[in-house]
Amino acid sequence: MKRNLSALRLLLAAVVLLLPTAAFAQSSSASLANLPDADVLIYVSPQRILNDAAPKLMSPNDLASMRSSFGEMKKSVGFDPSTVEYLVIALRFHKPAGDLSFVAPDVMAVIGGDFSADSLMSLAQLSLGDKIKVEKQGTKTVAYMKVDPIAEQAAKMPMLKSLVEIGGVALSANSLAVGNMPYLKSAIEASEGGARIKAATIQSLMRDPNVLMAATGAPLASVAKALGLFGTETTPREGRCETPFGDFYTAVTINGDNFSLRGAMNADNPDTAKIISGLLAGLMQQGIGAVPDQKIQSIVQSIKMTPKENEVVWEADIPEKTIAELLAPAAKKVEPAAASAPAKTKPKTRTRRPVHKTHSN
Repeated sequence: MKRNLSALRLLLAAVVLLLPTAAFAQSSSASLANLPDADVLIYVSPQRILNDAAPKLMSPNDLASMRSSFGEMKKSVGFDPSTVEYLVIALRFHKPAGDLSFVAPDVMAVIGGDFSADSLMSLAQLSLGDKIKVEKQGTKTVAYMKVDPIAEQAAKMPMLKSLVEIGGVALSANSLAVGNMPYLKSAIEASEGGARIKAATIQSLMRDPNVLMAATGAPLASVAKALGLFGTETTPREGRCETPFGDFYTAVTINGDNFSLRGAMNADNPDTAKIISGLLAGLMQQGIGAVPDQKIQSIVQSIKMTPKENEVVWEADIPEKTIAELLAPAAKKVEPAAASAPAKTKPKTRTRRPVHKTHSN
């Protein structure tokens, strides 16, 4: 009976420990599934970085100081960065415009967590004052402003026109999006049931729910779209080069005392995978010599690039000590105090004794 009770306690403890991780992964995936379509996604888990990675890389004093600063920020502006569960940066490429001009990709960052998105929006509006304009988009309120440096560049490069106005919107009670206006409008439509991101993209990004950071995308397909291989915005064309070639996934996790890098890129077939693997490995070896920092050299050298069926796979296990040394501020060299030169003493002048000449008779 006692053994059964002990086993039951252990089982309950395991469930209690695992539930938050599982719930966190499910909530992040569910939130990301409500985003608009994206060609490239970068995912960061601030809470895992703060709770799992930071204690391995920072001294206890620095860690305590950082957490104290977060507490002060919570008191002053009502926002604690440690409550951010996820940060996602999304890129969406476009077909060329009707006049065949290149269109810059849309950019958007989305954060979610245990905070009030409406409060953050109100705080941003108060701090920026008259620079902010507000308009209604569906059921949401968008606050946006003109970015003067980008506007100056857009006057010379029209492709930047879509990035002149940057805005923010509370997509839900605890998620906030910041990006250029066309992408924010798509995000609002997606949050209200409109066109959403492909499920396969989210599955690729979140294939490991315990990542510190991850990225996925289809760079070649994005470039093909931007260069008009699928037609223009006004004249669609049936694509003749649709292929998963180049689609990639990469992530960083913690594995014991190591930071583990894992990733893969679709190479279409085993022969191409071997060719690309060899090319990338050769380029890495050439690039190592151009990096002066020996710590970075050792990290790059630890990355293994291998062909595996139709993919090129890369992996590395980097000791946390190596990363900590790389991130640590360079110790200031204390120059030894210049030894004071001995005071020059004037040589003593010898007094010449008079020479008495003897006269011989």
